[in-house]
Amino acid sequence: PAALAAGIGALAAASAIIGYASARLDPYTSMQAAILAAILLPAIVLAMMESRKVIPYLVLIWAIAPEIRRVSDWLEGEFHSVTLLSAAPLLVSSVLVVPVLSRISKIQPGIRKLIVIPVLVLAYGAMLGLLKNGTGSLYDLANYIIPMLLIPYFAVIPYDRREQEKLVRSFAHTAILVAVYGIVQYLVVPPWDAFWMNHVEMNSIGLPYPLEIRVFSTLNSPGPAGMFMATALAPMIVEKKWRGPLGWFGVAIVSIGLLITLVRSAWVMLIVIVAVYTAISSGKQKWRLLAAIGAVSAMLVFLVPKLPGAEGLVARVNTMSDIQDDHSYNERLDFFHTVFPMLLSKPQGMGLGSIGVGTKLNNGGDLGEFGVFDNGFVGIFLTFGLIGGLLFFWTLWLLGKLLLSRRDEAIQSSIYQRLAAASLIGSVVCLIFENGYTGLRGFLQWMVVGLGVVTYESAARRRREDPNGTAVERQAGPRESAVRVP
Repeated sequence: PAALAAGIGALAAASAIIGYASARLDPYTSMQAAILAAILLPAIVLAMMESRKVIPYLVLIWAIAPEIRRVSDWLEGEFHSVTLLSAAPLLVSSVLVVPVLSRISKIQPGIRKLIVIPVLVLAYGAMLGLLKNGTGSLYDLANYIIPMLLIPYFAVIPYDRREQEKLVRSFAHTAILVAVYGIVQYLVVPPWDAFWMNHVEMNSIGLPYPLEIRVFSTLNSPGPAGMFMATALAPMIVEKKWRGPLGWFGVAIVSIGLLITLVRSAWVMLIVIVAVYTAISSGKQKWRLLAAIGAVSAMLVFLVPKLPGAEGLVARVNTMSDIQDDHSYNERLDFFHTVFPMLLSKPQGMGLGSIGVGTKLNNGGDLGEFGVFDNGFVGIFLTFGLIGGLLFFWTLWLLGKLLLSRRDEAIQSSIYQRLAAASLIGSVVCLIFENGYTGLRGFLQWMVVGLGVVTYESAARRRREDPNGTAVERQAGPRESAVRVP
C-alpha cells in the first residue's frame, strides 16, 4: 500500500509538471511530451511497486518507441532527425534506478565487483568524452549505463523460476509481434514507414515498396530488428516452455521475421547462442536440442523458397557461404584496416560520444565521422583506451565465469545460467560486426544475463540458508520447477 500510494503521488506530480510544461511548448513538442509522459508514467509506478511486470513493459517500449516516433512525424508531415521520443526507451528504462537504490546494500561482493569496474571505465570515458565531444558523450553514457542497470536490478530483486519463465515468454510474445509487423511491412509498407524511409537517407534499408524493403519492423533499422528477434528466438528454439502458446508456429513467425531483415550478424549470434547452449547442456538434453535445431533448419528450408521475394532472400543467405566475395564483408575488412592504426595512435581513447548515434548531437543531427562503426572490438578500445578496454573485457570474462559456475546445483534453474552464458558468448562473437552493449542491444543482452545472475544469487542464498537444499531441488520433478524460491 505504501509503495502504491507513493507511485500514485509520483504519477500525479509528474502529470502536473508535464501538463504545465506542455502548455508552454509548441504543438509538435507538446505532443511529443504528452506521448513521452504516457509511456513513462506507468513505468514509474511499476518500478516503485517493484512489480515483475516492469521488465516486460520496458522491452515492449524498446520495441515500439521508434514506430511511435515515425507515426508522430508522419501525422505532423515533417521528418525530425532527433526528437524527444528518440530518448524515450532510455528515459523509461532509467526507472530501474528506483528499486536498485532502495536495495543497493543487498548486492553481494561477487556481483558488486562486476558493477564497479564497468562504472569506473564508463566514468573515464565520460570525462574524456566531455572534453572532446561535448554533450554527445552524455547520450552515449546513458546508452551504456542505463541498460547495465539490469545487472544490479536482477541482483537485488528476487525472481523465482516461475517469474523468470514468464519474463522469457513475454519477450517471445513481443518478438512475435515485432515479426508479424515486419512481415506486414515487407508485403505492404505502411505509409508512415515509407515516409520515414524517404527522409532518413539510409541506403541500406532498400526501397519503400513491397518486397523491395529491407525490413526494420517497429525498430529504427534492420540491425536492431534482427538482433531483437534473434535474441528472442534463441530461447524459443532451445526450450519448449519459452516458446509461448504458439509453440513452433511462433518460432516459424519469428524466424521469417528475422530472415526478411537480411541481417546476417543476427543469424551468426543466434547460431552461436544455440550452439553454446547445446554444448554446455547435459548429454540427454543435447540430443533434444539437436532435434530442435534440425526441426528449425528443415522448417526454414521448406518455407524460404515459398516466401514472396524468395530469390533475394536466398541470394542473401548464400553470401554467408561465399563471404570472401561479399561487398559488405570486404567493406568491413577495409574499415578495420583503416581504424586499427588509429587505435594504436590513440592508446588513451577518444571518449564517449565519439562513436555511434551520439555523434548526431554535435553534428547538426547527422551522424559524425564514426557514426556507423562496424567493429565492436575496436570501438570499445577506441572509446575507453587500451587500459579501459582491457578492464571492460576482463569484466565480461569474470561475468562468464560466474554464469558457468555451480550450474549442476539446481537442474531446474541452471537453464537460465546456461542461456545467459551462451548469450554473453554470442554477444562477444558479434563484436566483429558492431558494439552490442549499448542501447537496445545492450538492454536485451543484460536482461538475458540478468536472468543468470538471479539464478546464481538464488543458489548462493540457498547454500547460506540451507546447505542441503540443493539436493532437494536436484531430485524434484517438473512440477517442482513452479515452486517459488524464497
